[in-house]
Parts: sequence; structure tokens; C-alpha cells
Amino acid sequence: MELITEFIDIVLHLDRHLIWLIQNYENWIYLVLFLIIFCETGLVIMPFLPGDSLLFVAGAIAANGVMNVQFLVILLILAAFSGDNTNYWIGRYLGPRIFARTDSRVLNRKHLERTNRFYKKHGAKTIIFARFLPIIRTFAPFVAGIGRMAYARFMTYSAFGSFFWINFFIFGGYFFGNVPIVKNNLSFFILGIVLISIVPGIVQLIRSWLENSGKSKNHDKIE
Repeated sequence: MELITEFIDIVLHLDRHLIWLIQNYENWIYLVLFLIIFCETGLVIMPFLPGDSLLFVAGAIAANGVMNVQFLVILLILAAFSGDNTNYWIGRYLGPRIFARTDSRVLNRKHLERTNRFYKKHGAKTIIFARFLPIIRTFAPFVAGIGRMAYARFMTYSAFGSFFWINFFIFGGYFFGNVPIVKNNLSFFILGIVLISIVPGIVQLIRSWLENSGKSKNHDKIE
């Protein structure tokens, strides 16, 4: 419970934690941000990292001249793209064995299945759309690897997705993060970003629950 409380505190007060890291580690903050973005996208067991809000806050801090925004954008696009590609190859070589297991403690099978349904609906464009959807963005390249999507096609969509995602949130924070109403209520705006990010997932869960309930009722009627 204490770990969950600490994690929520970090997410809601990313500005304070990032400023503390910058004050204590200076330019090492670039490596820290690179690793967080890489891990959220590249390691299928880490979908919980706060990518969207972290990028927004990093952009807001960069607007104060503490970090070089152009270098930050290029570095994090590379982190997101590298993470995508790492996850793709993990999925391609290890995914079929993991996906075939129903009792995996490492991966949440429901997340995999939800991402798979997303692919069936949106095709390869999922790589771009998923960038703006927590959890799905972590599983999307993994599932693409399992499905053996043509690598050149995957790389193209991954590059576009990484570019749009990083620029959208970094420059969103850069231009709007220091507006007085946003700056004075940053915790609420971070919470808003988190909630907006997870709304599609919640909607999908409710939809799946309703579909399963409907099937269950129809099955009972038949019996």
C-alpha cells in the first residue's frame, strides 16, 4: 500500500521530483528521462510508467531554460522509437511462447488480448494510435512482433508515432505548462492528463464487460 501511495505522489508531483533530480544530477536528467520513456515502451512488463504526464512536465520545465527543449525532443523520440523496436523483437522471438500460456505471471493476458482486438480494428495504424493510449502503447509493438508485421512497415509507423507523441506532450508542456492557471494547479492538470489517457481503456473495459454480460445472459436463456 505504501508503494502505491508513493507512486501516486510521484505521478501527481512530477514537477517537484524532476526539479529535485535536475538540482542533484544536472545533465543526468536526460539519461533518466530517456530510460523512463524507453522502458515504458520497450519493456512489456512496465506499462504503468507515467509517460504522458512526464513529457508534459518535462516540457514545462524546459520552457524555463533548465533543459534544452530541442535536444530533449530528439532524445526522447529516439527513446520511444528504440523502445518500440526492442519490444517488437521481444514479441517476435519470445511472444508466441508467452502468449500461448494462460497462467503467465509476467504479463496480463487481458492487456494482450485487448491490444490484439485494437489491431484487428485499426490495423497497422495501431502503432500510431496506441502512442496516446497508456498500456496499449506498451503492448502494441509486442503484439506486432508476435503477429510478424513486416518490419519496414512497423518501423515507419513507429517513427511517425514516436514523433507525434513526443512533440505533442513536450511542446504542450513547453507552451502551456507555465501559464499561471496551469502552473498553479499543475497537480490537477497532471491528474487530468492521466484520467484522459486512461478513459479509452475504461470505456473498452466497460464495453467488454457489457458484451460478456450479454453473452452470459443469452447462454442462460438457451439453457
